[in-house]
Amino acid sequence: MRYDFRLPDIGEGVAQGEVVKWFVKEGEQVQEEKPLVSVLTDKANVEIPSPVSGRVLQLHAREGEVVKVGSLLVSIETETPTPSPSPAGAPERTPASRPPTTSSAAPPPSPSSPAPSTRVLAAPSVRRKAQEWGIDLTQVPGTGPNGLVTEADLEAYRKGGGPPRASAPSSGPPSSFPISSPPQGSAAEKGPPPREERIPIRGLRRVISEHMANAVRHAAHFTYVEEVEVDELVRLRERFRKRFEEKGIALTYLPFIVKAVVQALQRHPKLNARVDDEKQEIVICHHYHIGIAAAAPDGLIVPVLRDADRKSIAQIAREIQDLAERGKAGKLSREELSGSTFSITSLGALGGLLATPILNYPEVGILGVHKIQKRPAYLPDGTLGPRHFMNLSISLDHRVVDGIDGAEFLASVKTFLEDPHQLFLELV
Repeated sequence: MRYDFRLPDIGEGVAQGEVVKWFVKEGEQVQEEKPLVSVLTDKANVEIPSPVSGRVLQLHAREGEVVKVGSLLVSIETETPTPSPSPAGAPERTPASRPPTTSSAAPPPSPSSPAPSTRVLAAPSVRRKAQEWGIDLTQVPGTGPNGLVTEADLEAYRKGGGPPRASAPSSGPPSSFPISSPPQGSAAEKGPPPREERIPIRGLRRVISEHMANAVRHAAHFTYVEEVEVDELVRLRERFRKRFEEKGIALTYLPFIVKAVVQALQRHPKLNARVDDEKQEIVICHHYHIGIAAAAPDGLIVPVLRDADRKSIAQIAREIQDLAERGKAGKLSREELSGSTFSITSLGALGGLLATPILNYPEVGILGVHKIQKRPAYLPDGTLGPRHFMNLSISLDHRVVDGIDGAEFLASVKTFLEDPHQLFLELV
């Protein structure tokens, strides 16, 4: 029998996805719940398993092609009766096979069809937390689209004292951003290199391209720069660095900067906002989800540090390290890559002297962090001595934020970083 498989509704408002990689070819055999196709939605890869076993008859979408939810992806010839395919344009449910996937469950089958899978629709981050907390996801009521179990659902279930039990360990490789392999063979075997090379703009690079162009097209960018003397910050970080390392945490300057940014945003709430261009509204956020720009194999991603105002320096450092490591491995969920209210971009030691970051639209502010340099400066007593300095640059949407707002905000950040002990005070 022929089984037509359509791009399922992954939830979270996803309307389309780009086919990044097929794990099967036409004519090949595929097993139920084995990897079928990798689809990029927003900035997260979703590895979709095969809903049935059989022979692949036809692939209906090419790698790099953007398809809408409900579009026909692949036709599979099966030996046993299968659930009737969804009507044209309707999303079709498929059983989720492993924790990294976020595909939805199969529709109720006919009497002659196999029983539906009991796996739950949930993001990888939610599955990971469920494992850490020893909670069986099948016992957690999902309030998201199509019964999606969210982090809020998980936390509510945990606080409610439901009957937890350890969930089964995940199997199979996690979803990842595609990494191109180098060509095989020596240069001598292939002759002289071509005079030019054309690389399709697809996958994460296409998402970045569209997002950056959209930001420049909508927002009225301007950048303000401030110099910060960070001698005390350098001493404070060095004082606690080894203690953090003993706990497996790499203490960089970024957690202190995040903490300073959050406290400055509390003083200047206009910068913790986004623009709803469709409704012509400025949305002031009273939660502090800080986007941290990080490098991934195929380009820049912005994992989100949620509720940074409620976290300690140690918690922020640990979470940044975790997000960065999983981001490089392509293991972050779509949920972990969206929802920021303000962003920070830093190249660490390669930070240079000055940059003009592009806004993470529709946010109205992004902070650029540059490298720390030691250079001579006049000390309070009038003598010349060594001091550590760092430049901060903030790009803002001038439609929402005036120059004085940006200057006052960055002055607050500077105050906290020049005297970082203030970061540990409750009063701001």
